[in-house]
Amino acid sequence: MREGQLEDAARIIAAGGIVAYPTEAVFGLGCNPADTAALRKLVALKQRAPDKGFILIAASVEQLYPWLGEVDAQSFARCTATWPGPATWVLPARQGLSPLLTGGRDSLAVRVTAHPQAAALCRACGHALVSTSANLSGAAPARSGAELEAQFGDKLPLVLVGELGDSARPTPIRDARTGQVVRT
Repeated sequence: MREGQLEDAARIIAAGGIVAYPTEAVFGLGCNPADTAALRKLVALKQRAPDKGFILIAASVEQLYPWLGEVDAQSFARCTATWPGPATWVLPARQGLSPLLTGGRDSLAVRVTAHPQAAALCRACGHALVSTSANLSGAAPARSGAELEAQFGDKLPLVLVGELGDSARPTPIRDARTGQVVRT
Protein backbone atom coordinates (compact mmCIF):
# COMPACT_ATOMS: atom_id res chain seq x y z
CA MET A 1 0.00 0.00 0.00
CA ARG A 2 1.38 3.41 -0.87
CA GLU A 3 1.95 6.00 1.82
CA GLY A 4 -1.12 8.10 2.55
CA GLN A 5 -3.52 5.68 0.89
CA LEU A 6 -5.40 4.88 4.13
CA GLU A 7 -5.83 8.58 4.87
CA ASP A 8 -7.09 9.16 1.31
CA ALA A 9 -9.59 6.31 1.71
CA ALA A 10 -10.80 7.69 5.06
CA ARG A 11 -11.33 11.13 3.48
CA ILE A 12 -13.31 9.63 0.59
CA ILE A 13 -15.51 7.68 3.03
CA ALA A 14 -16.02 10.76 5.24
CA ALA A 15 -17.13 12.68 2.13
CA GLY A 16 -19.77 10.05 1.30
CA GLY A 17 -17.72 7.96 -1.11
CA ILE A 18 -17.13 4.25 -1.57
CA VAL A 19 -13.74 2.54 -1.62
CA ALA A 20 -12.59 -0.99 -2.42
CA TYR A 21 -10.21 -2.82 -0.11
CA PRO A 22 -8.94 -6.35 0.53
CA THR A 23 -10.65 -8.54 3.14
CA GLU A 24 -10.25 -12.08 4.42
CA ALA A 25 -11.38 -13.67 1.12
CA VAL A 26 -12.39 -11.13 -1.54
CA PHE A 27 -12.23 -7.42 -2.19
CA GLY A 28 -14.88 -5.50 -0.32
CA LEU A 29 -16.68 -2.24 -0.97
CA GLY A 30 -17.08 0.05 1.99
CA CYS A 31 -18.72 3.28 3.04
CA ASN A 32 -19.88 5.05 6.17
CA PRO A 33 -22.87 3.11 7.56
CA ALA A 34 -24.34 6.32 9.00
CA ASP A 35 -24.46 7.98 5.56
CA THR A 36 -27.77 7.08 3.86
CA ALA A 37 -26.71 8.74 0.59
CA ALA A 38 -23.56 6.59 0.53
CA LEU A 39 -25.67 3.49 1.19
CA ARG A 40 -27.90 4.43 -1.77
CA LYS A 41 -24.80 4.89 -3.96
CA LEU A 42 -23.53 1.46 -2.90
CA VAL A 43 -26.86 -0.22 -3.71
CA ALA A 44 -26.84 1.45 -7.15
CA LEU A 45 -23.16 0.66 -7.79
CA LYS A 46 -23.69 -3.04 -7.07
CA GLN A 47 -27.06 -3.02 -8.93
CA ARG A 48 -28.45 -4.84 -5.92
CA ALA A 49 -31.88 -5.06 -4.30
CA PRO A 50 -32.16 -2.51 -1.47
CA ASP A 51 -33.73 -5.03 0.92
CA LYS A 52 -30.65 -7.27 1.18
CA GLY A 53 -28.89 -5.20 3.86
CA PHE A 54 -25.16 -5.02 4.46
CA ILE A 55 -22.48 -6.35 6.78
CA LEU A 56 -20.49 -4.05 9.06
CA ILE A 57 -16.84 -4.68 9.80
CA ALA A 58 -14.88 -3.12 12.63
CA ALA A 59 -11.37 -3.03 14.01
CA SER A 60 -12.70 -3.63 17.53
CA VAL A 61 -15.87 -4.72 19.28
CA GLU A 62 -16.23 -1.15 20.58
CA GLN A 63 -16.70 0.13 17.01
CA LEU A 64 -19.80 -2.07 16.72
CA TYR A 65 -21.55 -0.86 19.89
CA PRO A 66 -23.28 2.17 18.25
CA TRP A 67 -24.99 -0.15 15.77
CA LEU A 68 -26.22 -2.87 18.08
CA GLY A 69 -29.37 -3.23 20.13
CA GLU A 70 -29.58 -5.26 23.32
CA VAL A 71 -27.52 -8.42 23.04
CA ASP A 72 -27.70 -11.17 25.66
CA ALA A 73 -24.41 -12.21 27.23
CA GLN A 74 -24.43 -15.75 25.81
CA SER A 75 -24.95 -14.56 22.22
CA PHE A 76 -22.29 -11.89 22.58
CA ALA A 77 -19.80 -14.38 24.05
CA ARG A 78 -20.43 -16.68 21.07
CA CYS A 79 -19.37 -13.82 18.75
CA THR A 80 -16.41 -12.48 20.67
CA ALA A 81 -14.93 -15.98 20.95
CA THR A 82 -14.38 -15.88 17.16
CA TRP A 83 -13.16 -12.27 16.82
CA PRO A 84 -11.08 -10.86 15.40
CA GLY A 85 -11.50 -13.33 12.61
CA PRO A 86 -13.45 -14.38 9.53
CA ALA A 87 -16.74 -14.95 11.36
CA THR A 88 -19.78 -12.77 10.71
CA TRP A 89 -22.64 -12.83 13.21
CA VAL A 90 -26.22 -11.58 13.04
CA LEU A 91 -27.08 -9.58 16.17
CA PRO A 92 -29.99 -7.33 17.17
CA ALA A 93 -29.71 -3.92 15.48
CA ARG A 94 -30.14 -0.62 17.27
CA GLN A 95 -33.53 0.91 16.49
CA GLY A 96 -33.70 3.61 13.86
CA LEU A 97 -30.97 2.34 11.52
CA SER A 98 -31.45 2.81 7.80
CA PRO A 99 -33.40 -0.05 6.19
CA LEU A 100 -30.73 0.04 3.48
CA LEU A 101 -28.24 -1.05 6.15
CA THR A 102 -30.43 -3.68 7.85
CA GLY A 103 -32.47 -4.83 4.86
CA GLY A 104 -35.53 -3.74 6.86
CA ARG A 105 -34.84 -6.33 9.56
CA ASP A 106 -34.34 -5.81 13.29
CA SER A 107 -30.89 -7.40 13.05
CA LEU A 108 -27.51 -6.60 11.57
CA ALA A 109 -24.61 -8.76 10.36
CA VAL A 110 -21.30 -7.69 11.95
CA ARG A 111 -17.67 -8.81 12.12
CA VAL A 112 -14.49 -7.72 13.88
CA THR A 113 -12.07 -8.26 11.04
CA ALA A 114 -8.65 -9.84 11.41
CA HIS A 115 -7.53 -8.57 8.00
CA PRO A 116 -4.81 -6.00 8.74
CA GLN A 117 -5.72 -3.53 5.99
CA ALA A 118 -9.47 -3.73 6.53
CA ALA A 119 -8.94 -3.17 10.27
CA ALA A 120 -6.52 -0.30 9.57
CA LEU A 121 -9.16 1.32 7.34
CA CYS A 122 -11.75 1.09 10.14
CA ARG A 123 -9.24 2.68 12.55
CA ALA A 124 -8.39 5.44 10.04
CA CYS A 125 -12.11 6.22 9.64
CA GLY A 126 -12.70 6.02 13.39
CA HIS A 127 -15.78 3.80 13.05
CA ALA A 128 -17.17 0.57 11.65
CA LEU A 129 -17.63 0.35 7.89
CA VAL A 130 -20.12 -1.22 5.56
CA SER A 131 -18.40 -4.21 4.00
CA THR A 132 -19.98 -5.92 1.04
CA SER A 133 -18.28 -8.08 -1.55
CA ALA A 134 -16.97 -6.13 -4.53
CA ASN A 135 -19.17 -7.42 -7.30
CA LEU A 136 -22.19 -6.56 -9.34
CA SER A 137 -25.27 -8.36 -8.08
CA GLY A 138 -25.15 -11.96 -9.27
CA ALA A 139 -21.49 -11.83 -10.35
CA ALA A 140 -18.57 -13.49 -8.61
CA PRO A 141 -16.82 -11.34 -5.97
CA ALA A 142 -13.61 -9.67 -7.18
CA ARG A 143 -10.39 -11.32 -6.02
CA SER A 144 -8.00 -9.09 -7.99
CA GLY A 145 -7.59 -5.55 -9.26
CA ALA A 146 -8.34 -6.77 -12.79
CA GLU A 147 -11.64 -8.28 -11.65
CA LEU A 148 -12.53 -5.02 -9.86
CA GLU A 149 -11.86 -3.04 -13.01
CA ALA A 150 -13.81 -5.48 -15.19
CA GLN A 151 -16.91 -5.06 -13.00
CA PHE A 152 -16.69 -1.41 -11.98
CA GLY A 153 -14.39 0.35 -14.46
CA ASP A 154 -13.60 3.83 -13.18
CA LYS A 155 -16.60 4.02 -10.82
CA LEU A 156 -14.46 3.51 -7.69
CA PRO A 157 -12.49 6.57 -6.57
CA LEU A 158 -9.93 4.44 -4.70
CA VAL A 159 -8.85 0.82 -4.43
CA LEU A 160 -6.62 -0.01 -1.49
CA VAL A 161 -3.95 -2.25 -2.89
CA GLY A 162 -3.14 -5.27 -0.77
CA GLU A 163 -3.24 -9.00 -0.33
CA LEU A 164 -6.43 -10.90 0.36
CA GLY A 165 -6.57 -13.10 3.44
CA ASP A 166 -6.34 -16.87 3.37
CA SER A 167 -10.08 -17.60 3.20
CA ALA A 168 -11.24 -19.17 -0.05
CA ARG A 169 -14.83 -17.87 0.28
CA PRO A 170 -16.59 -14.91 1.86
CA THR A 171 -17.06 -15.35 5.59
CA PRO A 172 -19.91 -17.54 6.78
CA ILE A 173 -22.75 -15.71 8.54
CA ARG A 174 -24.31 -17.18 11.68
CA ASP A 175 -27.19 -16.13 13.90
CA ALA A 176 -25.65 -15.26 17.28
CA ARG A 177 -28.78 -16.25 19.17
CA THR A 178 -28.91 -19.80 17.80
CA GLY A 179 -25.47 -20.43 16.28
CA GLN A 180 -27.20 -21.55 13.07
CA VAL A 181 -25.57 -20.79 9.72
CA VAL A 182 -27.43 -18.12 7.71
CA ARG A 183 -24.93 -18.12 4.80
CA THR A 184 -22.12 -20.55 4.10
